[in-house]
Amino acid sequence: MRKIQIQFLFIFLAGTFISFAQQPQKPNAVEIYNQIKKLNFLGSVLYLAAHPDDENTRLISYLSNEVNARTGYLSLTRGDGGQNLIGPQLRELLGVIRTQELIEARKVDGGEQFFSRANDFGYSKNPDETLKIWDKDKVLADVVWTIRKFQPDVIINRFDHRSPGTTHGHHTSSAMLSVESFNLTNDPKIYPEQLKYVKPWQVKRQFFNTSWWFYGSQEKFDAANKSKFTKLETGVYYTGIGKSNQEIAALSRSRHQSQGFGSTGARGTETEYLELINGESPANPDQLFDGIDTTWNRVKNGKPIGELISKIIAKYDFSNPSASIPELVKAYTMIESLEDDHWKNLKSAAIKNIIASCSGLYLEAVASEQEATPGSTVKLSLEAINRSAVGMELMSVTTLPDHKNTIQNSILKNNTDLKTTLQLQLPNTIEYTQPYWLKEKATVGMYTVSNQENIGIPDIIREVKVVFNVKINGVEIPFERIVVYKYNDGVKGEMYNFLDIVPEATTSILEKVLIFKDTKSKMVPVKVRAGKDDIKGTLQLELPNDWLISPKQIPFALEKKGMEQTFYFEVTAPIHPEEAIAKSIVTIDNQRFDKDVTIIDYSHITKQMVLKSAESKCLRIDLKTSGNAIGYIMGAGDEVPESLAQMGYKVTLLKPEEITPEKLDSFNAVITGIRAYNTVNALANKQKILFDFVKGGKNMIVQYNTFGKTVTDQIAPYPLKISNDRVTEENAKITFLAPNHPVLNTPNKISTKDFEGWTQEQGLYYPDQYDPAFTPVLSSHDNGESPKNGALLVAPYGKGYYIYTGLSFFRELPEGVAGAYRLLSNIISLKQPIEAPKQELKK
Repeated sequence: MRKIQIQFLFIFLAGTFISFAQQPQKPNAVEIYNQIKKLNFLGSVLYLAAHPDDENTRLISYLSNEVNARTGYLSLTRGDGGQNLIGPQLRELLGVIRTQELIEARKVDGGEQFFSRANDFGYSKNPDETLKIWDKDKVLADVVWTIRKFQPDVIINRFDHRSPGTTHGHHTSSAMLSVESFNLTNDPKIYPEQLKYVKPWQVKRQFFNTSWWFYGSQEKFDAANKSKFTKLETGVYYTGIGKSNQEIAALSRSRHQSQGFGSTGARGTETEYLELINGESPANPDQLFDGIDTTWNRVKNGKPIGELISKIIAKYDFSNPSASIPELVKAYTMIESLEDDHWKNLKSAAIKNIIASCSGLYLEAVASEQEATPGSTVKLSLEAINRSAVGMELMSVTTLPDHKNTIQNSILKNNTDLKTTLQLQLPNTIEYTQPYWLKEKATVGMYTVSNQENIGIPDIIREVKVVFNVKINGVEIPFERIVVYKYNDGVKGEMYNFLDIVPEATTSILEKVLIFKDTKSKMVPVKVRAGKDDIKGTLQLELPNDWLISPKQIPFALEKKGMEQTFYFEVTAPIHPEEAIAKSIVTIDNQRFDKDVTIIDYSHITKQMVLKSAESKCLRIDLKTSGNAIGYIMGAGDEVPESLAQMGYKVTLLKPEEITPEKLDSFNAVITGIRAYNTVNALANKQKILFDFVKGGKNMIVQYNTFGKTVTDQIAPYPLKISNDRVTEENAKITFLAPNHPVLNTPNKISTKDFEGWTQEQGLYYPDQYDPAFTPVLSSHDNGESPKNGALLVAPYGKGYYIYTGLSFFRELPEGVAGAYRLLSNIISLKQPIEAPKQELKK
């Protein structure tokens, strides 16, 4: 099992305690009061953009907490194509992290989270490319589906649909799809297959959330005519919780840790501006819902409910919230009798949570172990306690997914803890716990989700639950709880995880890319992990017939659940260059298990389990290397060191304090990881040592950094300015500007063929100005753009070389792109400086 674990601590919005993602929320009297007020508001807003961290948390928080509107955020992608500042996970694993960060952000600002099936395939410069790769019709269908399901009165777009080419193509596409959907969602002829689950819906008005950013500067925005904009004064202060709206928004935005969006809260007045795109403008420009009925009157037979809730609000006792329970239970029965399923389901769930909060009703189902296999029996410890004087009785508990009902008939006395245990039999057909959008084969631009009802659901779908059927004031109310696993940590105290359903066995090839430079055999380690006690079987490694594997299979036996054992296969590559996929297969009682499990464990999000095919890419390539020892200075986090080790280099990870002349003396080259000069402050004081290392005859290779935010202006021994230039088309034609340069010829002869098969992008943040000492080696460009020459810059310095590259080695090497390995070997192998031509500063 691969496990990534980094510890972070943060402060939760509603209090000063440390929050861990899975712990049940326990609202205080003020928060309960605010929930009751929200119960009496029947209006919805959907905010729409392209990525996690695109959302305006100030506006979401304001609409949810001040206006009391049901507020959702539809992020078309899960952010899979971004960079990761907290670990090495990229692509779909990064998407899993960013999904959870959005879920945590919504817990803070009070919104709800939704997604489409669109895959964030990386930076796109125009919406035409975006919508082609995404499959426009499917993403549009998901937007329509979300609107029909959420039923917003108002939609707010983060981006402008009228300005293609001025921002990320995903951004503009999100706005274009939103605008197009406005006249489609109420047409039953549009995506009629959805109407089995939802009804047509017409949004009342649609806005663009404009700001100074879209005008180019604050000065231009201040001078613009904003008389026709809807203006919302969002800089409110919430006396009940002692925070400004901006402070809440900052806490929400700071959940985006993988993108480095920690934010400092602000205070004071603040205005958000909305430009009407579709529908009727509110008569009162300061009231988003002006002219829209947001009371219970909008629901048939709803007026008495609104009147009752108004009385509950007026009589609410902050010192004794349980005094509201009798009337809340009455309101619950009235809501349950409604014909309108949409508001009935939403408000029923909300009022049940309020009733539980008012009474201090704590209900929990805890599994004895954190993992279980299909068909196994799980021991559950149940706890129920009523911390109020209101009479309650636990009538029964129903376990899911087996739907077994167990009679309890236990009085829940005030502050008397009721604990019991039961056995839950898991069906053999229960699905493994994993992100549902990763279960089926995806394309570059789209995830595949065959079940229409699952589309848009933000989180993992967990089937194992317990329903506590509690009678309160003569009314039986079902309270559903997901089964959790918890334990006590000696430092952090009570820790929660969810129960995960795992295969009987998982397996993994420990190296995800295997490099074979010749026909010499290599020992390949393969791990097996037991998902339950006493498993016996065989392990096989599958490769095409021209790859030799010994032995053919290995028997194994693991006594205890969680035990792991590593086995070795001897693999010999064919004579000629070839790429192949190795697959690891476990067979137990004629049942095949071929999943590799990755655990993503950061303390600011819920622990995630991802199941992928247990495979590795094997490369028989013509690869020559020279030099041996490399010092690697990690930046934002990448897997390049592992790839270097596969090439045969001895790699040492260097901490900043270890960058000394004596330590560096043992290396042939030093490589800085991606964004090292954006994230490692100590590098600002290590430049002289590193440059002297180069001057003495060694090589220094600096991978990409973002422009404008480096810890020092002197990241190179010569003037060099990083820009926002990038080549996003991974198959863009490459031109060799210096075809005779050693970096293209020694020890491997590099051709344009070595740039075939690159993924997501060729490179990013290329320098656009640099000293004449640098030789630009490569040139390419996206369609319709001017050539970008800063992808690989090589400069002699003293007896060594300084190399700056924006090429996306951090993506290509873990993907097993053979040409990337060959080119990187040449960069590392540079030995003798060449005379740089004298010329003017290049741009």
